[in-house]
Amino acid sequence: MSRVHTPTPEQLAKAEARRLKKEQAKKITAEAPKTPVDDSRARILPREWLELHQPGNGGLSLRVMTWNLLAQTLVRRELFPTSDCLKAAQREHMIYNEILSHRAAICCLQEVDRTEKLFPELERAGYACKHGCLIAYRAAAFECVRRRVVAYDEQEVRAADRVLDEGSTRKGSSFRTKNIANVVALQRRDAPDEGVIVATTHLFWHPRTHKLHPPPEVAKFRAEGGDAQSRWPCIIAGDFNFGPDDAAYSLLVGDPLLPAQKAMLERSRVVHASIDPSVPQTGKPEEEDPDPDPDRVIVNARRARPPTGCSPTRSSSASSARPSTGAPPTSAYDAGMRTVPSLADRQLTFGSRATVDGARRGANEPVYTSYTHYWQAVLDYIFVLDAPGRGVTVEGLAAPHPAEAFGEGLPRKGVCGSDHISLAADLHWPSA
Repeated sequence: MSRVHTPTPEQLAKAEARRLKKEQAKKITAEAPKTPVDDSRARILPREWLELHQPGNGGLSLRVMTWNLLAQTLVRRELFPTSDCLKAAQREHMIYNEILSHRAAICCLQEVDRTEKLFPELERAGYACKHGCLIAYRAAAFECVRRRVVAYDEQEVRAADRVLDEGSTRKGSSFRTKNIANVVALQRRDAPDEGVIVATTHLFWHPRTHKLHPPPEVAKFRAEGGDAQSRWPCIIAGDFNFGPDDAAYSLLVGDPLLPAQKAMLERSRVVHASIDPSVPQTGKPEEEDPDPDPDRVIVNARRARPPTGCSPTRSSSASSARPSTGAPPTSAYDAGMRTVPSLADRQLTFGSRATVDGARRGANEPVYTSYTHYWQAVLDYIFVLDAPGRGVTVEGLAAPHPAEAFGEGLPRKGVCGSDHISLAADLHWPSA
């Protein structure tokens, strides 16, 4: 006669935890309607998924994606001479398919236009949308309980000066960029004390300038939400327009600046004509620049002089790019791909094509997140700012594509509808 197996209390508890985990995953990553795969207009390059860790029990698990869609208003044939799909009708179905194929709980999207076309597609898939640099989230899983738009041009980078209490002494404005961050607090509908702070941004591009970053404002926004929200993790995702070897990246993640980065930072301390109308707009640099590439030379600007927030004697330190807690954000891709050394062997990491110390952060970012005829770069990131005692585990990632997959440059039919490559990550935090 066979014995009847009686589970122990510990086994029963583990089984219940697994059941709850599956229920949560169902609610947050409910299957989205997919664009028909037999529609040639929607065909994109299939994406490998990297399983890095077993799903955690309890706490908060979700999938987040970020993508710069390439606004149709910015498309120019002279910028993308090798692309075979620059018209909106040629790109839009690939864009819908790429967004929905990730089945993310939260989508951070930049360069969003033609919203009259995009929003209905997202809403049919169960997303609620917030304007600006767009944040879309599963309406059945989350409720937006707070929102803020951060205008970088108006942000102060230091306390008021005791002698010169003018705005220019407290702001780090170098260029008038009109850049913003869109920040929301998303509360879980099935667990009101649990949720996540999400910010998305698209920063001004110039290889010789270095920008303010959203983490301090995101940390401040979280702290203002009360006791419950102070324990929520933060996700900061978007198109940051700087590379992993840039001084801005090192400042953000807490790495010490290299000598070359310090020198570049000093050269970037200028005040543009958009800030100081007295600057002559000659189209030439104020000082001789050794770089022969005109796209890398700062023109119509003067050197910063005290008292200004970006002058050398009043320069902000690395801590100004980080929240007051002192804990630097974690890059989901750099942390996750670091655990799979074979990705570097497959030429899928930034460090596999660039000279970067493997011990520094950034070496394991994707090999490219933007790839066109004229430029190929890493510009997009998913950063995580943990709450105290709640360290993130990167459970999975959408693998980077190899460079040869992009042909002569994006956008490209059957490959990708944008000049950027989307990023997606499965993230888990233990219970508060």
